[in-house]
Amino acid sequence: MTDQSTAAPTDPIHTFIAGTVAEHDVVLFMKGTPDAPRCGFSSLAVQILDHLGAPFVGVDVLQDAGLRDGIKAFTDWPTIPQLYVKGEFVGGSDIVREMFEAGELLALMTEKGVPLGEA
Repeated sequence: MTDQSTAAPTDPIHTFIAGTVAEHDVVLFMKGTPDAPRCGFSSLAVQILDHLGAPFVGVDVLQDAGLRDGIKAFTDWPTIPQLYVKGEFVGGSDIVREMFEAGELLALMTEKGVPLGEA
């Protein structure tokens, strides 16, 4: 897990990513939208966040090739979806699933003060 909120991005895509992550408690950069995920991994991440009742913003990386590549460079993480909680990069679908199953994702959100049950 890395904290990207303190980075000073100069690339416009990185500026957009940093601003989005700073503005919202929970952000999922995903393929598709929360209502219509366009890959199984994104769908799984949405289901987990919905199950926790975590209010989140989904950002569809398929709308912009620059964003799709930019999010991977921003985190130095090769896959999508990518979950951020309170400015902290948590990980991709497998990590989100493992943390959820272990109770760690709920603990992280509670520790960070994410208001659950308002999804």
